[in-house]
Amino acid sequence: MSRVVLLVLSLSLPGCVAANVETSPRPEARAETRASAPTGDFGVWLVGFDARARAAGISQATLSQARPQMRYLPQTITLDRRQSEFGARIWDYLDSAVTTARISQGQAAMRQHSGLLSRIEARFGVPPEVVVAIWGIETSFGANRGNTPTLATLATLAKDGRRGAYFEEQLIDALKIVQAGDISPQAMIGSWAGAFGHTQFMPSSYLTYAVDFNGNGRRDVWGNDPSDALASAANYLAQRGWTRGQPWAVEVSLPSGFDLGTTGQRQSAEAWGRAGLRPAAGGALASGMSRLILPGGARGPAFLAYANYDVLKEYNISDAYVLALGHLSDRLRGAGALRGQWPRGDRALSLSERTELQRRLNALGHDTGGIDGRIGPATVAAVQAWQRSAGIPPDGYVNADLLARLRN
Repeated sequence: MSRVVLLVLSLSLPGCVAANVETSPRPEARAETRASAPTGDFGVWLVGFDARARAAGISQATLSQARPQMRYLPQTITLDRRQSEFGARIWDYLDSAVTTARISQGQAAMRQHSGLLSRIEARFGVPPEVVVAIWGIETSFGANRGNTPTLATLATLAKDGRRGAYFEEQLIDALKIVQAGDISPQAMIGSWAGAFGHTQFMPSSYLTYAVDFNGNGRRDVWGNDPSDALASAANYLAQRGWTRGQPWAVEVSLPSGFDLGTTGQRQSAEAWGRAGLRPAAGGALASGMSRLILPGGARGPAFLAYANYDVLKEYNISDAYVLALGHLSDRLRGAGALRGQWPRGDRALSLSERTELQRRLNALGHDTGGIDGRIGPATVAAVQAWQRSAGIPPDGYVNADLLARLRN
């Protein structure tokens, strides 16, 4: 897996994102640890899997050691197939992820681990507040690392999940971790979707990015000492292209009469400055290329997203997650609340309404890149194109009012 904890639960809200946010703070509800024995179809599947695992380099000794943990978890499948008819609104997600308590706890964690975080920043270039924000959103600073047996839940998802091939790869990678001696099968626990540790790595990301930062000879992201997990998260961001000293995003104020057609475009700080954009908190725009995003449409907060914003999306592709993580990191270093106000009166569209919106846009000649209810870049571009044709400010924002206009 190229991302750390994508978790198949989060959907992208690119560019000018819509109000609907199909994601939630992670890890979510945990699967039950009680499970049926590997008999029947699952037992048959395990026999075939053993052969594939051995072909991938897993020894028979490792398979024998892991077999007692490779049980079937029915609740994992229930959680995997659970679909929400209505997505959360982006401001609801931020409200739940960036709380006064989490800010306070995060600042306390930064003080407690200041030496460790300074060493991590010196090595990887990722500032303490960003590392701690990941830690806070993923597991509430290690308090909620999950209690589901990783090998069991990955085997279950590989056998019956919606992305069986992907989870079989993750299961083999988890067995490689066991084979390397980093952790025993019974001690490998995490979320119901297979992520584990303080910063919720998937097995493939662990193999690629986990580091032994405390020098004890093991890459331990599970234990009470968060050193390896926090350093591993920073290493992930660094390897994905984190730019030292650059912000993730900056909230900006837009001048009266601003051309919303530039939403989603990437320009230099000088160009945005000439267009009248200013940091909402005052001061000068950070140098570097950035793109304008309007997560709540023209009535909501506006942001210039820098390259580090896209690096954070490598950790989790949901814009809601990135906005929450980035804003939490700003609050941890002492910044204030967002200046812009979210359009809280807007309701989330149902899945059927989102697919209807896409059908109507396509019927009008604006290609949404498919009709699946997901408000991705192609749908946002189609919305902007229709808004321009209808004489509406082209902010790409999807809400009930937009759908009503399309119906009329």
